[in-house]
Amino acid sequence: MEGTVGSGPEILSDANAWVTAAGAAFTAAGAAAGTAFGHEKLGAAQQARWYAVYTCANHEKRVADQFVSRSVDHFLPQYESVRRWKDRKVRLTLPLFPGYLFVHLAAQERLRVLQVPGVVRLVGFNGSPTPMPEEDLHRIREFLGQGWRAEPHPYLQVGRRARVVRGPLAGMEGIVLRRKNRNRLVISFDLIQRSMAIEIDEPDLAALTS
Repeated sequence: MEGTVGSGPEILSDANAWVTAAGAAFTAAGAAAGTAFGHEKLGAAQQARWYAVYTCANHEKRVADQFVSRSVDHFLPQYESVRRWKDRKVRLTLPLFPGYLFVHLAAQERLRVLQVPGVVRLVGFNGSPTPMPEEDLHRIREFLGQGWRAEPHPYLQVGRRARVVRGPLAGMEGIVLRRKNRNRLVISFDLIQRSMAIEIDEPDLAALTS
């Protein structure tokens, strides 16, 4: 047979060169992927989202006032309640979700919130704030802005579930209760473990099957 086969040292040298080149390519690819992941993570931190703010007891309005003075975009859902005080009735405006309000900012700006007196923390997991469903907050803001009534309700997870099919809350889901011959829909938010209740007509609901 004609031709020659390279000597042992030459073969070993070629193999080492190939391994070195492959390792360099793999390292470069890994670095590029890591850089892309880092940029993606940084981009997420720079994107404004809605976050729940947990406050000291009865400090929701004070914190909201501080947010106004510090130009922090926020939302404090409230409802009206009539209380009897001595010989008269008093109409009060109270937080719909006691202990919580919401801010709209980028996660990297959270110190603007955490430095406000009365703020305990941004709600999340493992030390990182978790965004609230933006669509839900927009629906609640529109619902309350149109003058509809809602009130706090004990946190509820089990019951006959239904979806709202009409109105500003269309698309939201909750649990249907009957009270004084009226339907009440209890909408719960797992992240803050709070619920709100609204009165709603049967045609505005669609039953959900488990």
